[in-house]
Amino acid sequence: MADRMDGSSAIDTVGRIVAIMARLRDPVSGCEWDRAQSFATIAPYTIEEAYEVADAIERGDMADLKDELGDLLLQVVFHSRIAEEAGLFDLRDVVDAISDKMERRHPHIFGDAADGGHPLWEQVKAAERQARPGQSGTLAGVALGMPALARAEKLQKRAARVGFDWPDASGPRAKIDEELAEVEQAETDAARIEEVGDLLFSVVNWARHLGIDPEAALRAANGKFERRFAAMEAADPAFAERTLNQQEAAWQRAKR
Repeated sequence: MADRMDGSSAIDTVGRIVAIMARLRDPVSGCEWDRAQSFATIAPYTIEEAYEVADAIERGDMADLKDELGDLLLQVVFHSRIAEEAGLFDLRDVVDAISDKMERRHPHIFGDAADGGHPLWEQVKAAERQARPGQSGTLAGVALGMPALARAEKLQKRAARVGFDWPDASGPRAKIDEELAEVEQAETDAARIEEVGDLLFSVVNWARHLGIDPEAALRAANGKFERRFAAMEAADPAFAERTLNQQEAAWQRAKR
């Protein structure tokens, strides 16, 4: 393994997948499916592969993690190939851009800054946003494609940096009660959708103040629900035919 970790070997290995993708996208002899793809059609797969990487990590499955990281790398190569064909950029430009960014955001390592750490990282990121047209606001650059819970938390953290935040957890906790009442008072579907969104946003805010990652907490709750539901079905093949009261009793047994 150590013999394969030098930079030149890594470049040669990446070059292989770049060549494979170029052949798959060849307009004459390439794969019909690969040739038909665009940034937009590939984007959902990119997001899915990132989640599968996270899933492999959470399960501690290193063999699966290796495979999923490869699938995620393929997405980067795929997007870069589409861009290269359009004359926009290629994979080398992508690698150069992230290399420049990493050096720029670590001036205490690659420059002459005396101290580093997260505050310096955020200062450099803020300066980068200020330099982009239309990206100078506090909330600018928070990706729309992020999971909604994670994006809500990030928006709240950004706002907190300029002082727009509750002083402690009691504020967002009280806001949950207020938003819940507004959900119950809503008279139209549109109003209920809006108020439920406000309620969820407030729950994320409370979790943030409690030091809890809301995305991770909900993911754990999903997993717990899956395990318990699977246990009920395994214990009773006719579970779907039971009354609601019988199913609830089975749920309580599964919890125990």
